[in-house]
Amino acid sequence: MSTRIAVLGATGVYGRHLVPRLTAAGYLVRALVRRPAAAAISAACGAELAAADIFDEASLRAGLVGCDIAINLATSLPGPTSKGDYAKNDELRREGTRIWVRACRAAGVPRVLQQSIAMTHAGGGDAWADETTFHPVGQDGVAAAAIAAVRAMEATIEESGLDWLVLRGGLFYGPGTGFDDDWFARARAAKLRMPEEGNDYVSLVHIADMAVATVAAIGRWPSRQALIVADDQPAPWRDVLTYVCAVAGSSPPQAGGRALMPSFRVTNRRARELLSWAPLYADYRAGLVR
Repeated sequence: MSTRIAVLGATGVYGRHLVPRLTAAGYLVRALVRRPAAAAISAACGAELAAADIFDEASLRAGLVGCDIAINLATSLPGPTSKGDYAKNDELRREGTRIWVRACRAAGVPRVLQQSIAMTHAGGGDAWADETTFHPVGQDGVAAAAIAAVRAMEATIEESGLDWLVLRGGLFYGPGTGFDDDWFARARAAKLRMPEEGNDYVSLVHIADMAVATVAAIGRWPSRQALIVADDQPAPWRDVLTYVCAVAGSSPPQAGGRALMPSFRVTNRRARELLSWAPLYADYRAGLVR
């Protein structure tokens, strides 16, 4: 009997890359989405569609019945070209995850996989961080609130009584994310600026690598693990954005832009070992192709 997997947030960029890979791997996929009419990719791949919302426990329970694994990719993050709200996303992580876990238990789903972010390890400057490294990032500001919400979300998953996995992704880039498209557009317009002096580290992950790692995690299922999924070579923003400008044929970026997030430089060693996975795009130079 094939494994049936529910994917909440299947219309987001992560879900749009993940669902085709799950169905290609032979899994039966049920896409839980607020608007089934918008789930064209899931439908085209043969996934079953069900209307559900993370704040509506009854709709979640109905969509989860009969599933062996439930994947939560729901977010409300703003991107360069997409709407979203950081405070709403924090609420989704804190309150929505509690509703999600209750629905999974009520529907009898034994395994849950939760999307998380590697930025939870931020604050260490240029020091390497692994899954056990956490730094204080203060209590004020958008980033501090986001990290606190992520840690609350992960605690809800870990205390759920279910068999769980957490994948802490680096900053997504690649098709559909909007980030690299925005960087190149601003570089060509000579408007690309480094966050402050550009010395902070960013740990990136190509969205295709994130999806492939997720399929690997489902296949191997290293139970009750939180894994960092990122590329092999985190880099200072100065290096990343200077490369973007060079590819775009524009002058190097100037300093003085607003800080985007605290510095985070994370290792993917545990994910490579436990998932028998390696990123196809080992660093930003491999992934930022134009």
